[in-house]
Amino acid sequence: MIDQIQQRILEEVAGLHQVPEGAYNIRTNGQMARRNTTANIDITSKTDVSGIDIWIKPGTVHESIHIPVVLSQSGMHDLAYNDFFVGEGSDVVIVAGCGIHNCGSQDSQHDGIHRFHVGKNAKVKYVEKHYGEGDGGGKRILNPVTEVYMDEGSSMEMEMVQIKGVDSTDRRTKAELAEGAKLVVRERLMTHGSQYAVSDYVVELNGKGASADVVSRSVAKDESYQKFDSRIVGNAPCSGHTECDAIIMGAARILAVPQLEANDIDAALIHEAAIGKIAGEQIIKLMTLGLTEEEAEAQIVNGFLK
Repeated sequence: MIDQIQQRILEEVAGLHQVPEGAYNIRTNGQMARRNTTANIDITSKTDVSGIDIWIKPGTVHESIHIPVVLSQSGMHDLAYNDFFVGEGSDVVIVAGCGIHNCGSQDSQHDGIHRFHVGKNAKVKYVEKHYGEGDGGGKRILNPVTEVYMDEGSSMEMEMVQIKGVDSTDRRTKAELAEGAKLVVRERLMTHGSQYAVSDYVVELNGKGASADVVSRSVAKDESYQKFDSRIVGNAPCSGHTECDAIIMGAARILAVPQLEANDIDAALIHEAAIGKIAGEQIIKLMTLGLTEEEAEAQIVNGFLK
């Protein structure tokens, strides 16, 4: 059964106000709470480790898969391995994410290892949101690992979001692209207090015409720390772009490490990084419209992270 706290967290991380349509696997406190499969999408539990296999038949279109995780017990350490096998020519949306409610004194942690095997000419939109809440002294820790293996002509759009309540996160993402494959990553991140967040991306463009666009937008407040480390490796005639755009506030610290490695004369790679504070004239302009300084600041931050 899913209680009220868990239901509220599901709304935050997966937009679920009710049982979703299509295939889904809802995991609460280390156990499967609900599951549904369809004619084209099968979900099976792993037998050797904790986690699931998601099988998407070739040619599957206009279907979605929801696989949210909720922790509501203080002191819990949850580890799950999830493998996605996306059939040739399919076009699907996958919604993941994890929310932690911790009102106790012990740390709560979820480590999710997601591996995507994207078939030839398949398309995937992947949304992963992280959220934390609770007034206990225990930390809310999330350490996701994502591996993406893309076949010829496939494409994947990844939306990675962490806006509130996570004390520590270490996100590791690795992708390998074959000929003509395309990867787009959009990360949105906000830290506050003494929170700690590391994002590490390594994308290998191994086939002719492969492309990647990895962009992070972040806001670091108070005494929080962020590190964005993105490495694009061009092993063939390809195109790659990585960018970090960050706002720093208070006594926060941000480290941006964009990296490019060209191993082919026709690898076209670009990186950009910008870190700065909110311009004073922006605050003043909004305050002339009747906002307080705090409200003006919040408006700017919210608009930046959209």
